[in-house]
Amino acid sequence: MSLAVDVRLELGDFLLTAAFDSAGPVTAVFGASGSGKSSLVNVIAGLLSPRDGKVTLNAVPLLDTSRRINVPPHRRRIGYVFQDARLFPHLSVNANLSYGAWFTPHKERYASRGQILELLGLHHLLDRRPHDLSGGEKQRVAIGRALLASPRLLLMDEPLASLDAPRKAEIMPYLERLRDEIRIPIVYVSHSVDEVMRLASTIAVLDRGRLTAFGPAGVIAQRLDLAPPEERDEAGVILEMQVTGFDPSTGLTELTCSAGRLFVPGPVSPAGGNARIRIRARDVMLATEEPRNISALNIVSGRVRDIRPAGAHAVIVTLDCAGNAIIARITRHSATQLGLVPGRLAYGIIKAVSVSGPASHPTEG
Repeated sequence: MSLAVDVRLELGDFLLTAAFDSAGPVTAVFGASGSGKSSLVNVIAGLLSPRDGKVTLNAVPLLDTSRRINVPPHRRRIGYVFQDARLFPHLSVNANLSYGAWFTPHKERYASRGQILELLGLHHLLDRRPHDLSGGEKQRVAIGRALLASPRLLLMDEPLASLDAPRKAEIMPYLERLRDEIRIPIVYVSHSVDEVMRLASTIAVLDRGRLTAFGPAGVIAQRLDLAPPEERDEAGVILEMQVTGFDPSTGLTELTCSAGRLFVPGPVSPAGGNARIRIRARDVMLATEEPRNISALNIVSGRVRDIRPAGAHAVIVTLDCAGNAIIARITRHSATQLGLVPGRLAYGIIKAVSVSGPASHPTEG
């Protein structure tokens, strides 16, 4: 996917300015409430029209005010999943899903109904009405309806915001499968660090209408200053690792990358497959001598790359582990006591790891 956005939108006293080019597959638009995230995706969808701007999808202009191009929303072939499912209450799940394809010409339909039903776990829901569905089930149906329209791009505006924690945990694996198995570009709006870090390949950060950062998820993940204050405990790093194998006798899966080996409980995926690992800065302890006789399974070594302030009494220490970054949030006092300076060898003791996929919850390290 190639999505290029360069817009300037005035909404009363609020000014949104954002410009970026993304190659997907999942571009997250991240920021606090009121930062302009929904306004930006509504411009992409064609629901808001700025005085100045360009939106190009796969080299096809959807909006170019300088050339007086503004493709109507229904002709942009963009699927939209909102915070609330917006299903038709008088129709069954089957009819709601079919509605998504009715306005797409037959020659332009590519979505496989069977694949989407299986992907989202919808087969057993087809005869139900929306009032018989849980919040997570409604959102899965809404996603299925959008996909069955065979869109060129899928916009998801805070799709988990109205769900409680158990329902979010229920639907997240479906979103990960959607990212990995359906080759359609996604723009995902959220103010949740956890959602964005688990799903996104690229992140655009908005703050009060301004684009303050844009780049790969693994780079943006390390920037605590970009997260809303209430989300800064979620900051960390993302590692793309290879699954070495699962040992039934211990119940552990071994994962490897240049930073070293990590072990997580339970099977993750077949040996040779890939897994995305997220390690929060708050879940990493540091030592200047190799730890011995401790319960932690996951220990990596590296050189201190930099030390940055993180509030009045804390710092963020970045370890360079054979080209991969591991970050730890510790007190200034601890950093001084350990004598941490750039270039010093240190060991990261990882207390918890989050694995995208079947083992998708934090696991003790």
